[in-house]
Amino acid sequence: MLHLALRMAAHRITALLAVACAVLGGAALITTTGVLAESGLRSQLPPGRLGGADVVVAADQEFHPSGDLPVALPERATVPGRLVERLAALPGVTDAVGDIGFPAALADGRGQAVPAGGDPRTAGHGWSSTKLLADARVTGRAPSGAHEVAVGAGAGPAVGETVEVVANGRPAVSYRVTALVDAPDADGVYFADATAAGLAGRDAGGTGPRAGTVDLVGLRVDEGAGDGAGSGAGERVADAVRAEVAGTGLKVVTGADRGDAVAPGVGSARSLLILLAGSLGGIVLLITGFVVAGALGVTIAGQRRDLALMRAVGATPQQIRRLAAAQSTVVAAVALMPGVAAGYLLAGRFRELLADRGVLPAELPLTVGPLPALATLLLVVAAVQLSARCAAWRTSRMPATEAVAESRSEPRTPSRTRTGAGLLLMLGACALSAVPLLSRTALGASVTSIAGILAAIGLAMAGPALVRSAGEAAVRRLRPGVAAPTWLALANVRAYALRLSGVISPLAMGVVFVLTYTLTQTTVLAATSDDTRTGTLAQYELTAPALGGLPDGTLTAVREVPGVRAAAAAQATTVVWEYEELGEPAAESAPATILGPDARDVVDLGVTDGGLDRLTGATVAVSAEAARTRGAGIGERIRLVLGDGARVDARVVAVYDRGLGFGPVVLSRQLAAGHTTTGLDQRALVRTDGTLAAQAGLSALAADRPGLAVAGTAPDAAGADAPPEVWINLALVVVLLGYLLLSIANKLVAATAQRRTEIAALRLVGTTPRQILAMMRREAAVVAAAALAAGLALSAVPLALLGQGFLGRPWPAGPAWLLPAVAATVVATAYLTVELPTRHALRTPPADGLRAA
Repeated sequence: MLHLALRMAAHRITALLAVACAVLGGAALITTTGVLAESGLRSQLPPGRLGGADVVVAADQEFHPSGDLPVALPERATVPGRLVERLAALPGVTDAVGDIGFPAALADGRGQAVPAGGDPRTAGHGWSSTKLLADARVTGRAPSGAHEVAVGAGAGPAVGETVEVVANGRPAVSYRVTALVDAPDADGVYFADATAAGLAGRDAGGTGPRAGTVDLVGLRVDEGAGDGAGSGAGERVADAVRAEVAGTGLKVVTGADRGDAVAPGVGSARSLLILLAGSLGGIVLLITGFVVAGALGVTIAGQRRDLALMRAVGATPQQIRRLAAAQSTVVAAVALMPGVAAGYLLAGRFRELLADRGVLPAELPLTVGPLPALATLLLVVAAVQLSARCAAWRTSRMPATEAVAESRSEPRTPSRTRTGAGLLLMLGACALSAVPLLSRTALGASVTSIAGILAAIGLAMAGPALVRSAGEAAVRRLRPGVAAPTWLALANVRAYALRLSGVISPLAMGVVFVLTYTLTQTTVLAATSDDTRTGTLAQYELTAPALGGLPDGTLTAVREVPGVRAAAAAQATTVVWEYEELGEPAAESAPATILGPDARDVVDLGVTDGGLDRLTGATVAVSAEAARTRGAGIGERIRLVLGDGARVDARVVAVYDRGLGFGPVVLSRQLAAGHTTTGLDQRALVRTDGTLAAQAGLSALAADRPGLAVAGTAPDAAGADAPPEVWINLALVVVLLGYLLLSIANKLVAATAQRRTEIAALRLVGTTPRQILAMMRREAAVVAAAALAAGLALSAVPLALLGQGFLGRPWPAGPAWLLPAVAATVVATAYLTVELPTRHALRTPPADGLRAA
């Protein structure tokens, strides 16, 4: 069977190239998705500034919902400071360091803030934290006084110089540099331990929400414990620590797991990889399966005569199907390995794109293992086997004489079951398109592209019947004396509806995919921008990114600027909302805004019930969508897990409409106090009287204070303010469109090349090459027109409902050039992939063409 499959494959190499290209591209995309998923589950961050710690004790920075993947919590959770002494007393522990991080930055001679390195929100540390660095080289002595600091060797100042330091929102203060620290990830500002605890509000006698706590505890073990805590007595120390903290919810990590404790916000990037892989996987599998099945359908349709003759000489139906599957598997095996290799390379480029856009930390590596390749192998081989057997099913089941008789023609009537299933699928896709009317969320919008692709698959199933009906209608309306090429082209449309629908369907899917996927992104972005623009009353915002947050007193100073009508602070965080769905516990991570009652003067959330003036204490405001779906009306209490893992019950005091722009939850400042990494406000929203004097006053205030920056709140018209996810999704559209176009082009070339016998027969009966070219060009025009019409028709309902649900109008938002560009691409693809193989076939003498068949 294998030998026969190889002989058949060699005889039909041109047609099988379409299968090879489909498998190669599909394998690359599936492997890329698998690498992203595996990296999200297994990738490890480097230990960074904890490289010298053998054991690290930190709070659990994940929320663990029942029966689902963990949800990363981006705000730093704390560890009781008294734990440091307890762990220091354990046998084998040589040093126990309670590490804290808080905002700190240097100020240059011009009064401008200069980041001290790393994340400005956690650049300040106590001197004892240098014990956790790997191979630290210190020049100078440790800071001991209240006005002494050490800095990283690359910061610029020398030992003995005086520098200005802005720490944790306080005014700049002069410090003398006593040491330079040279080690991997040693950038930052190191204060005396007591000074650092006071600046961070962590001293045991303090009254702040995080008094008496540390971020984590790093332990160094006796060198005799082995090479790190991962072996020998070192592991016994780690076990002793686990026993000591059992029942507290704290995590004890060693080895490669230490990187997660450096910065919880960075560790949450792995969750994003899993989400990306999940959302990408469904689209990739649908498109790959569709393209591979279509390519195999064209290839095996060209072999129906060979298969029918085998049936005539005694081959059983099972042997026919096994032969078709074996031949296809051989071709797939040839294309699989380069496809998998390309997938690993593509995953690396995709990671670079995510890092460049700030979605992933640059230091997070991809996990390159064999599992994605193995999964790709199983999925692709299964798809090829199933598609090949289905394509050969009809020929293998027919009596031998009928199979031979039908091998040069198509079935007279398309399968009613297939046609009915296709129509039902298109109707189901239309029903699915209504989701954006019911759910004005990003998740609801994502259904639009899925509905479009399902409708395109339905078109592929019902296509032969629809194409035949359209062809018959066109032939009946032909006028007497019509040109021969036109008559031949339309006759082919009617007689070979199955073949023609096989090339129209993938082109239509390309149109549907590009329109629905791209316009979904742009429509959601437009609706979000509209919510934000309409709801932001403030004309300006003040930020201090180099300082890790706004300095204390900024709001007071802003309100004193002439022309300022109102100013309010705002922050962003993440919460996990616990609720019940169909009687079962559920949890969803969501972005949240932190506002106070004074925010009603600078933002308009579109409050429909309650008011922001009640946003004090343990209270929240929720979007109307969330209130409707989760029963969170005014006065109801909801359960939230804040960004540092703290569980709270909050009362709903306001319901608002503009959830896309401001998120599903708004927290009161009192509720979020002590549960963010820095405790500082991220920005101040400022509403003025609109005069140039007020703008100049704000600019002067920003210039007079180190690190302060003022900017307008109007969204950027060029799209620079678009979330990174939008650019990622558009890059995904480009990659998948390239795969679709390549596969479609190969399929069209293969379908045209298989018509060599038909072209030769037409030439023998007197048809000129010019007439044949004209006929094929008219068929290409029919293909392009039908694909565009079908693609637009299948996209129209989902996009109209999306626009109605998100923008209040029955059309989406998007670039005007998109539709003409799609149309030009479809026309060029249809023309070139028909024209070139036809010209090649015309160069073969007709008699040779018939003999080759």
